[in-house]
Amino acid sequence: MAALARILRQCRGWRAKHLLGAKDLSRDHLERILGLSLNLDRVPPDDLRAAAPLKGRRVFNFFAEASTRTKTSFSIAARQLGAEVLDFSPSTSSLTKGESLKDTAKVIESMGVDFVVIRHAAGGAPHFLSRQVHGAVLNAGDGMNEHPTQALLDLLTIKKVLGRTTKLRIALVGDIAHSRVARSNLWVHRTLGNEVVLCGPATLVPRELPARISHDLDRVLRESDVVMMLRLQLERQQAGLLPSATEYARLFGLTRERMDLLPKGAIVMHPGPMNRGLEISAEAADSDRSVILDQVANGVVVRMAALLLLAEALS
Repeated sequence: MAALARILRQCRGWRAKHLLGAKDLSRDHLERILGLSLNLDRVPPDDLRAAAPLKGRRVFNFFAEASTRTKTSFSIAARQLGAEVLDFSPSTSSLTKGESLKDTAKVIESMGVDFVVIRHAAGGAPHFLSRQVHGAVLNAGDGMNEHPTQALLDLLTIKKVLGRTTKLRIALVGDIAHSRVARSNLWVHRTLGNEVVLCGPATLVPRELPARISHDLDRVLRESDVVMMLRLQLERQQAGLLPSATEYARLFGLTRERMDLLPKGAIVMHPGPMNRGLEISAEAADSDRSVILDQVANGVVVRMAALLLLAEALS
């Protein structure tokens, strides 16, 4: 318990009340979140539950879009720290009756909630909500804008596997245009000074993003330390962006054969859910280069760190 108390003292001095985007995080922010996450990862779960540092706090999971990994991860993280978790179900809520986000925010506020974890189809929804409630707001994905805790857990995974978070060549591959994960990872790695390349069809790689662009996957694979394959988000796309799924898989899918192009020590990531056989083959997803399951596991400890740091700002 004494060791845990020392770890929790790392939260002192944190002043950011919300976690709205990776673009807002400085290098010091990233290092503090990463350091706290690594230390929390060494604490036995029973010790955390016994200490219950967030006992008496209330976390509202406001997921207006479908989620498996992120929502479950936030729930486990909050309960591990002793917080009470309230889950929002859009299908049975007043949103189906036309209630506005502002009115929903008033309802949330009336519940005495300390943290609101929000996923919403509208970009900027977490920022709007942060101006409506007194509690801390954590962005769990807003439209095609950002998904900051995903980028943080990806960074933790890279640190644990490769042993460093700087002097890296990062490839973000696939549907960049519709990916909030790609944007949050881009901002994180730009802050850390890493080289980032965006790779995909010309129709799915926005030219305004501040990174090198390539449409040659084979070349990109040969020069990358980290390759993050992104899901082809057909549900967000307009017609005509791709000739066919088959053609996309041929040009930009990570196959067993393409895995041989990776430099020694390079790793493969994917934020999930995966379209096996489209952006990534089963052999690539399940290979010893893949750290996809590590990403999922690291999500809990990163979200614990985020909740603890924001709790410091609330106190």
